[in-house]
Parts: sequence; structure tokens; C-alpha cells
Amino acid sequence: MRGSPHSDQDEATRKLPSGLLVAFAGLLVLTPTTAAAAEPAVPGRQLHVTTYNIHHAAGTDGVLDLERIAQVIKNSGADVVGLQEVDKHWSARSNWVDQPAWLASRLQMHVAYAANLDLPPVNPDEPRRQYGTAVLSRYPIKDFGNTLLPLNPGGEQRGLAVASIKVRGRELRFANTHLTSDNNAERLDQAQKVVELLGGSNQPTVLVGDLNARPEALEIKALTAIWRDTWTEVGVGPGYTLEAYNPMARIDYLLHTPTLRPISAEVLTTNASDHLPVTATFTLR
Repeated sequence: MRGSPHSDQDEATRKLPSGLLVAFAGLLVLTPTTAAAAEPAVPGRQLHVTTYNIHHAAGTDGVLDLERIAQVIKNSGADVVGLQEVDKHWSARSNWVDQPAWLASRLQMHVAYAANLDLPPVNPDEPRRQYGTAVLSRYPIKDFGNTLLPLNPGGEQRGLAVASIKVRGRELRFANTHLTSDNNAERLDQAQKVVELLGGSNQPTVLVGDLNARPEALEIKALTAIWRDTWTEVGVGPGYTLEAYNPMARIDYLLHTPTLRPISAEVLTTNASDHLPVTATFTLR
């Protein structure tokens, strides 16, 4: 039978000279004092962010399915989500549903909605028909606003939605946009307006959205001159997001200020929309 686990240690202690025992005891007294003097490291606030053009919840299979969109968001593990192409009582194509409210209820998240198109109802006493972007957040949204971006004649109105979110004691500015798809000059004007609205601030900021341009485009360079491209820093592979069934272009982005340190980024595979969502994890310092 094996002896007590303390028997050998006790025997060794009995054989130590008394001087060594005193010195050893002194070290035991000093060690906690030394440790207490060291400054403990302040842990960063980890933040999971997703951007997703949901195409009013119509998938590549032609099926309208908000539950499928909700599952994609849930599986991404996102704390804050920027959504584009979101309908609110818009038309029969989305069954007249208030999509941002439905998703917020389903996912138990806070929501703020920005209507870039805002039309009167078909019938009196019905809700207005709206189309735009949305922000979903596990943290309370303290402040929210939407600024309409430059619009050329015949174009579709786009906007920049900005939310103020407190993440475990730290204020985060979360911006979500959807730049125009069919006019390079208009898109550049819109990107420059985003820089004008958000630039020149040291506030921790994440800017997400469907920017409808590849990384080498002038409008993207205008933005990445101010904010860091999350995918370039930590993404693996080309980061293509369009078309979802055979992605060949990177046009959906997460950009961030240096006050956020990106840890990882990933393009998720799903047929719930014609775009693929991009998700990233940051440490908010």
C-alpha cells in the first residue's frame, strides 16, 4: 500500500537545517507581497460582429424564409449585426412583414431600423412601406440616427445608419450602410460622405455594409484610408460574398478603428440570401 502523499515531504522538512527553514518561511511571506504589487492585466471586451445583406429574406432557391435568416445570425454568434435590404411592411414580396421587428423578437435582440425608402401605405390606416437597413444588438442601443447619402437623378436612396452601443462599459459606434450598385461616381460620393460624417473621431468604431465595390475601387480606398479592413488583417482566402451560390466578388465589408483588435474573420456559407454574411471577432480596448 502507498504511504500518505505528505510523508516524504514531512521527512524532508524534518531534515532541513533550522536556518534554511527560516529563510524559506521568509520567502513565503515575501511572495504574496510581490504578486500584489504587480498590476493585473485588464481583459479586453470581446465583440462578435456580422454584416449581412439579407435580400429581404429571399434565398438563392427563390424561397422567402425569415427563419432561415434568423438561424444564420444565431449561428454566427454575433453580438451586433448590420443588415441591408431589409423590408418593413414593404410589399407582397416579403408578405408585408415588419422584418426588423420579427428578427429582433425571434433572436431576443435590440433593434434599430433606418428607412432609406419610405412610401405611403397602399390603403389608409396601414403602416408606411419602408426599405432600408437595420442594426440588431445584444447590448442596448443608446442612440441611433440615419443620414441619407448623396443621390444622383434616377438612383435609389441610400443611407448611413449609426448606433451608439455600450459594450460592457465601453461606448461603441456601430455604422451600417449600403452603397449604390450601379453608379461608380455616385458610390464614390457616398463613400466620401461617410468619411465626412464619421472621420476625425477617436471613438471606437465598426463600419459594416454592402459597399458594392471590390477592394481596389476608389470608393473602398477612400474608406480604408480612414478605417482598417478587417478581412485584410485577419481573414483567410479571398473573402468573396457575391453571388452566394458561386461567390466571385468581395463587396461586403467590416472596417474598424485601431481601438478594436481583430482576432478572426469568416465568410459563412448559406443559401438564405444572394449575399454571404461576413462575421468577425474583435477585442474592444
